[in-house]
Parts: sequence; C-alpha cells; structure tokens
Amino acid sequence: MSEVLTEPIEAYLNDLLPPRDAVLQEMERYAAEHNVPIVGPACGRVLHQLARLSRARRVFEMGSAIGYSTLWLARAVAPKGVVFYTDSDPDNARRAEAYLKRARVLDRVRLLTGDAVELLRSSKGEFDLIFNDVNKDQYPKVFKLAVPRLRIGGLFITDNVLWYGRVARTASNDDKETAAVQEFNRLLYSSPRLFTTIIPLRDGLAVSERLR
Repeated sequence: MSEVLTEPIEAYLNDLLPPRDAVLQEMERYAAEHNVPIVGPACGRVLHQLARLSRARRVFEMGSAIGYSTLWLARAVAPKGVVFYTDSDPDNARRAEAYLKRARVLDRVRLLTGDAVELLRSSKGEFDLIFNDVNKDQYPKVFKLAVPRLRIGGLFITDNVLWYGRVARTASNDDKETAAVQEFNRLLYSSPRLFTTIIPLRDGLAVSERLR
C-alpha cells in the first residue's frame, strides 16, 4: 500500500493496534494465505467505531467475502441489531457463517448469497449504515442505489477509494475499474445529499453522512 501510506507509517499504525481475538486472527491468517481481500484490522476498527458512534442497528454490507468486516460490524450493532452479509460465493458464505458462529454474533447476521447490488435492491426498508466493498466497476451504480436507502444521518462507507494510488493518475481506456472509482469519488463529493471525507488509511476509506 506504499502508494497510499509510506510503509513505515503503515507499519507504525498497525503496530499500535491491540491484539485481536482468536477468531479475527484466524480470519486474517486465512485471508493472507488464500489471497482473500479483507479490510484489515485498522479499517475494521474504523467500521466498528463509526457503527457505534452512529448507533447503527440496521447495516447492509455489500461484498462480505469471509465475513471479516461483518464481524466488526456485528459486534457494533448490539444484540438487537442486524447486519446483512452479502457475497456471490456460497463457499465464502459457509466459511463466514462458521466464523460468525464461533464469534457468537451469528444471531445478528442475515446471510445472503448473490449479487450484492441486486440483494440491496430487493431488500426492504432503510439502513443506518451501508458498507460498500464490491467490484470497483460497480461503484457508480452502487452510489445511485445505496444513498436513497440510507436514513437521514446514516453512513455510507466505501473501501478502496484510493485504489492503490491509481485514482491520482489518468485512467487508461482499458482501466475501467480506476475510472469507475474516480467517478464514484466525484459523485460522493459533489452530492448535496452527502458530507464526505476520504480517510487515507490502507487503500482509502470514504465516509459519507447522508444529510437529506
């Protein structure tokens, strides 16, 4: 991630983190060994903290993989809250279910398999927090769908908005992912319905509050 943070600073921030419990540590090892994308512990703590500060009780996660960020969010929403897990891979969902059960938060998670965009479209009601971590070329579509589904004061949080530093360069014609992330970031900051800040942590985390 040296394009976003210098390696010494990133190492320093990660060294400050308290040890995670056994389940989170196992998930981190599995992700590293099998090249599974997860937000990592520094961003996981941000998700957890923002969910708590906003008193989120109804959370929709778009792109959950093995449930790493799901676990951070589920611990934040309290026993009566619910986190909607989504992933297109049934194997990921089964692994996530096992981890969440061991962490004793499965009762506050609703496991959904399929395309996250379509699952959000078909889910009813407003959400207090929507976490977006799907394929990057879908980001502009997610913006148009997700923002109206948030309550006023709710949070729209998105991972990878600095995209390994590529957003700072002109995207080539065949680099649709970088172009999509750049367009998404423009949409976030130009929307009168949102107040947005990009946190340059790991690969960039956008935090947007719905104003109206």
